[in-house]
Amino acid sequence: MAVENDSSVTEFILMGLTDQPELQLPLFFLFLVNYVVTVVGNLSLINLICLNSHLHTPMYFFLFNLSLIDLCYSFVSTPKMLMSFISDKNIISLMGCMTQLFFFCFFVNSECYVLTAMAYDRYVAICKPLLYTITMSPQVCSLLMSGSYVMGFAGAMVHTGCMIRLIFCDSSAIDHYMCDIFPLLQLSCSSTYASELVISVIVGSVVIASSLIIFISYFLILFNILHISSAQGWPKAFSTCGSHIVTVGLFYGFGLLTHVKPSSSGSVSQGKFFSVFYTNVVPMLNPFICSLRNKDIKLALKKTLKRITN
Repeated sequence: MAVENDSSVTEFILMGLTDQPELQLPLFFLFLVNYVVTVVGNLSLINLICLNSHLHTPMYFFLFNLSLIDLCYSFVSTPKMLMSFISDKNIISLMGCMTQLFFFCFFVNSECYVLTAMAYDRYVAICKPLLYTITMSPQVCSLLMSGSYVMGFAGAMVHTGCMIRLIFCDSSAIDHYMCDIFPLLQLSCSSTYASELVISVIVGSVVIASSLIIFISYFLILFNILHISSAQGWPKAFSTCGSHIVTVGLFYGFGLLTHVKPSSSGSVSQGKFFSVFYTNVVPMLNPFICSLRNKDIKLALKKTLKRITN
């Protein structure tokens, strides 16, 4: 991915989360713990799914990919964030900045599609249980995941391409802890209209399409469970979908709050605050949300611990 433009700026300074010196060390240790928990939690879930054959189902195949994406995009943003707390100047090259932006957009876009595929999987499992094995065959699941990554890659290429064509010639200080779209747009000394238009159209299309599919899936699920006569049908349906609904709510909720275009310095600080939840807290919580009340995961954990201790 060659970076070729007329920018006089060849490197940026990431200003970090806060400029208050007394908060730097406490925040460093706080986010270091967050980083370790995120890595250990997602790696543990990935290993449990790989090592236990009873988890080799479509639902856990999608969950495996969700954990893999959360793990990867924590690697993209958190190390540089931690550096900003302990270094006087957290410098990143233009090439490094665009690379970070590309991988962040790739993993975020891919997660959006994975969550959509998971909603469709839950719809088939609850509304068409007799056809579930045929509908969600290994080939279909692989195709859904391949499509998610390909579309994530395409979206990331467009976002990064829009940033590469901008010219940076004045300030090199990014008021953020990572290279994100809006902080870079604010630094550009060339016109950003075309880039903003393209980004808005793509983001809007992805969010609307995926949200619509998720909404329709859960509307049909709700319609179906309202007609379940079994007393155990309701709890089973809600336990199957509950963790996914929470994950979707956190992902889209904080994503919306983070990427609403800031219009003032106060809004920029607010955007950074919500961005922390989006990039650090949500990837940490997802493994726990998906596993704490999940009997299959608990059984897999017991089996794995038994293998290790024996």
